Amino acid sequence: MTAKVALATSNEGKRAELAPLFEELDIELVLPDARLMSEIEESGLTFIENALIKARAVSAITQLPAIADDSGLSVNALDGKPGIHSARYAGTPSDALRNNEKLLATMSDVPDREREASFQCVLVYLRHPDDPVPLIGIGSWEGEILRAPRGSQGFGYDPLFFLPSLNRTAAELTTEEKNAISHRAKAAKQLVAKLHGS
Repeated sequence: MTAKVALATSNEGKRAELAPLFEELDIELVLPDARLMSEIEESGLTFIENALIKARAVSAITQLPAIADDSGLSVNALDGKPGIHSARYAGTPSDALRNNEKLLATMSDVPDREREASFQCVLVYLRHPDDPVPLIGIGSWEGEILRAPRGSQGFGYDPLFFLPSLNRTAAELTTEEKNAISHRAKAAKQLVAKLHGS
């Protein structure tokens, strides 16, 4: 029987990206109410802390095991920013277009050779809200920040995140291509291996 697992996000794009990565586990990823997600205060200072906060809150309310993703863009020239504040970089409510515009404006004077960045992802699995031994997967995806957006796939900062080895942005990749190499794919692969072993 397919087990239900709460996915701690109201972002349908994230669910669409994550669902195929967990297919082999025979679980159904259930999205909690969007209002619930907006009430969770991500007060951690790291991706791991924020993922744990979200997983615990969602598991407590749904009484289901929970998977939480905390991810973001880390730009070397900006000392790792926007980092854990990636989703709300330009303020609340979260708006990808405004986030991208702010990033481009902030980096306008950064030369091409110094525009390295990485997407970071932490995925946490809790069996129940008080699980003392969470399973954690971590993934990193290296790239560069362009001076203008390219592509219409994906979400968030994907149109600005350029992959020199492919000569394309993350927003120019198909879902299948992205799911083979992204930060989220790497974190999910680690987490799936740990779930198989648990």
